[in-house]
Amino acid sequence: MTAVFVTATGTDIGKTFVTAGLIRHFRTAGRAVAAIKPVVSGFDPAAWEGSDPAVLLAALARPVALEEVERISPWRFKAPLSPDMAARREGRAIAFEEVVEFCRRSMASRSGVLLIEGIGGVMVPLDERHTVLDWMSVLRIPLIVVTGSYVGALSHTFTALEVLARRNLDVAAVVVSESQDSAAPLADTMATVQHFVGPMDVVALPRQAPGASEHPAFARIAALV
Repeated sequence: MTAVFVTATGTDIGKTFVTAGLIRHFRTAGRAVAAIKPVVSGFDPAAWEGSDPAVLLAALARPVALEEVERISPWRFKAPLSPDMAARREGRAIAFEEVVEFCRRSMASRSGVLLIEGIGGVMVPLDERHTVLDWMSVLRIPLIVVTGSYVGALSHTFTALEVLARRNLDVAAVVVSESQDSAAPLADTMATVQHFVGPMDVVALPRQAPGASEHPAFARIAALV
């Protein structure tokens, strides 16, 4: 079993888009693949069909049903805030050890590839003491770091990679997912990221129209994990 954690430099960067694209690529290639997104905020129980877990289920060709969402995303919160803040609004709290154990059980019970999608950026708080960085540090599995091509993405990317390096975490690939209506061209952002990260693998992923066929970038990302 191969497990990979998909994280990002911030929120709404493209983690779910990348994760779903990888799922479809692995399935097309005939490889067993599963995915979980343990923690979700901004989840409306009355309009969950467009949620990130629902997108992953559709890519997996599993029933897009609330019971299935509950299986891959046990910690769901309505407010579109960091998990710690969203949980407090509901009088709840995330038990960090339970999130870690859920991931470990998922890793132990599956063959093929397991994609674990995080939430927000690498330093987003999960509870009063732990961040996504702590979560990744405990699991110690390879990471895919998704960033954008928006103005400011370069600083966010290099800051995130520096933090990950200090924890000795293995970054399998950096994916530059093209940001909508950005003044910074994707190719220029890609070139600058590659220049500063040296031998690290960097993959450019252009924006895709709904229903577009799989982009070759997903094959390259898949080959790195």
